[in-house]
Amino acid sequence: MTSTDDFRFHAKELIVDLNAATTEMMNLISAHQLNGPEWERVNQWQHEAHKRWMRYLNADHGDHKPTP
Repeated sequence: MTSTDDFRFHAKELIVDLNAATTEMMNLISAHQLNGPEWERVNQWQHEAHKRWMRYLNADHGDHKPTP
């Protein structure tokens, strides 16, 4: 696999996790469950997934970093 393929593969993994966390959060919002242990768990999951995604995007990936 090339570095670009590696970048895309890991990016897809991170996006899938972030999307799952965000979807779960939106489900709780739709159900008016904005507090309690489930909300705290999902809120933390979404926060951490977003942090991982941003950290990955801002990391130095050498010459293979996609240009915007």
